[in-house]
Amino acid sequence: MTEARIIIVVAMAENGVIGRDGDMPWKLSTDLKRFKALTMGKPLVMGRKTFEAVGGKPLPGRPHVIVSRGPKIDMPGVETQASLQAALERAKVIAHASGVDEVCIAGGGEIYRQALPLCDELHVTHVEAVIDGDTVFPAIDPALFELVEEAAFPAGEKDSYPTRYAVYRRRAAA
Repeated sequence: MTEARIIIVVAMAENGVIGRDGDMPWKLSTDLKRFKALTMGKPLVMGRKTFEAVGGKPLPGRPHVIVSRGPKIDMPGVETQASLQAALERAKVIAHASGVDEVCIAGGGEIYRQALPLCDELHVTHVEAVIDGDTVFPAIDPALFELVEEAAFPAGEKDSYPTRYAVYRRRAAA
């Protein structure tokens, strides 16, 4: 089996905002269902603050590797690593052992910033709105990432905004 690909999964507003006050500044039930389908069975790497923001317990069906320089998080289905690099190495081992070919990075802002140069693909939910927030996703450089898939979704019954789901693949080095 080849080494697991690194996938960033993120929802961001038109102005790059991904969070406000430690939470997501929108409700997107449709996107959460897509996130679950995309990440199910795959190792999920995230920072400690993001882990706490999603409830401080692992999302079902996905092994979690949490990046934290603080105390180890001691619960089933969760491992703690002191750096993103160590977390990715551990997540790749878990992916290989689980027979999956992707490791998913789920935030937050600092983890995304560090992971962007390392990732193979971006799965981006573009929230069709300009939203106030305190955490942003770095700009996606079209010289580095090519848009390979895109679909628009109207706001569903439990969604604050319409969205556009896009997949960007890292371009081959010239």
